[in-house]
Amino acid sequence: MIGYTCLGTNDLPRAAKFYDALLAEIGAKRLMEYDTFIAWGTAMDKPSLGLIKPFDGQPATVGNGVMVALVVDSHDKVDRVYKKAMELGAKDEGPAGPRGDGFYAGYFRDPDGNKLNVFCMG
Repeated sequence: MIGYTCLGTNDLPRAAKFYDALLAEIGAKRLMEYDTFIAWGTAMDKPSLGLIKPFDGQPATVGNGVMVALVVDSHDKVDRVYKKAMELGAKDEGPAGPRGDGFYAGYFRDPDGNKLNVFCMG
């Protein structure tokens, strides 16, 4: 249902370096790139994640209550992506582990403060 999600950044080169390394852990790569926008995904017809410098020229800010959830297919991949995020300077928002019946996730904030999680079911 979701085609893509965009996160704002005030430092596109720094953010791109973070997401190049982080999303490589789940097989994603850059699909589109412009001066103010980069999108990552596994294929053009699959959901993707974009970073953008705001069109209105104002500073990017973090939305309170906004979170992007990255789905993977194993606990091991959740652990790997969460660990990679921490290595890349992300802020911990809840370490990888079980979160109730059949839900396994790790939560973090990227260098711009955007909140993400990586999760799997089962």
